[in-house]
Amino acid sequence: MIPPINLLSSPYWTDYELLDSGNGQKLERFGPYTFIRPEVQALWTKALPSENWQAAHAVFQPTGEESGGHWKFRKDVDGKWEMGYTLPPFRPPISELRNGGIKGGKVRALRFWAMTTPGRHLGVFPECGANWDWVGEKIEQKTKNKNEQVNVLNLFGYTGLATLAAAAVGARVTHVDASKKSVTWARQNAVLSGLVESPIRWIVDDALKFVQRESRRGVKYDGILLDPPKFGRGPQGEVWEVYKALPELLRACRSVLSESPLFVLLTVYAVKLPAVHAYQALVEMMEGLGGSLECGELVTVEKSAGRLLSQAVYARWSGT
Repeated sequence: MIPPINLLSSPYWTDYELLDSGNGQKLERFGPYTFIRPEVQALWTKALPSENWQAAHAVFQPTGEESGGHWKFRKDVDGKWEMGYTLPPFRPPISELRNGGIKGGKVRALRFWAMTTPGRHLGVFPECGANWDWVGEKIEQKTKNKNEQVNVLNLFGYTGLATLAAAAVGARVTHVDASKKSVTWARQNAVLSGLVESPIRWIVDDALKFVQRESRRGVKYDGILLDPPKFGRGPQGEVWEVYKALPELLRACRSVLSESPLFVLLTVYAVKLPAVHAYQALVEMMEGLGGSLECGELVTVEKSAGRLLSQAVYARWSGT
């Protein structure tokens, strides 16, 4: 069966905007600052006048190496600054939620630190908001209808926003990343979001090795999030290459799924991988478990001309 290719966007951002794009670049607002970053897929011309682009606080200038380059600052930018994302269904303005939005005892506003990094990223992938919403809804449905604890495994967890989105609706989360710096950043975001007391395990480890150990221990998860990089290294120098390593990781993840799993979500960046290929990988992983599968692209909608900029492909399986 040929699946439909869905386009998902995150319309609820107030602290982030894709202001314009074109000529291989994108102009974005992260909180109070605007940045220019490379975007090779922006094959069209810029819609805003050059003055808007010249007013950006900083420009990332890439080199020929993978993710190499440096920031050129035109104006002062804080070393780090606070941003927020409001989770459904409680969506008052972010300005009213500086200390976290509370409804029914659950935090509804994610707060997190953003900062410029050597790898052109700023600590958040805004297009993933659509997936945070979906994960939260899946968890909330199960906890509300059956009053059950949902155990979630977040692999390649980075700065923890998916982890916090799951914890905010009551899940018990195991957050795994090979970078100690990223895990520290994620823990700081948990403090900022008022989720420091939530049941989150913070693990610095190689994703595959961790899942294999969990399988031997008999640990099971109701939901699994996978956001693998194109290339990376584990804490002990383990090499990760997504095309070679992902099939084995998916097989390992199948072994730690609970008897009645809730979801599996795979997001893939920076590789020439059609969404249907990510879909087929999950079809193989989830064979015999029923449920439903979908796939597509995570896109951001440009403010200037309304064009869609594809940022990643995803595939996700739901048990309900």
